[in-house]
Amino acid sequence: MNRNWMKVFVAAFLEIFWVIGLAHAYDFWTWTGTIIAIIVSNYLMITAAQVLPAGTVYAVFVGLGTAGTVVSEILFFGEPFKWKKTLLILILLIGVIGLKLVTDNNSEEGAES
Repeated sequence: MNRNWMKVFVAAFLEIFWVIGLAHAYDFWTWTGTIIAIIVSNYLMITAAQVLPAGTVYAVFVGLGTAGTVVSEILFFGEPFKWKKTLLILILLIGVIGLKLVTDNNSEEGAES
């Protein structure tokens, strides 16, 4: 896998933490961790989008972050499980995987456009 796509996946993973941090931070340290996660996540996404197609990078970043946040809220914070929500997340992930599969890994559209 391309190094820039790894940046996107790590950025999406960190997005899960900062979105949860925005909802659940309660003291100096949890807010500090949330802010650091925001900065690193966005830095990784932006640097990947300078090489890969920006629209695809953003769609993958947001899609994986959204799915991960919803799953984390269900598993760790008592959000009720709903089949409809799970089905829609699955459809979202299929779309994200589809975008990743049809995007040329050697593309440099983001840098030139």
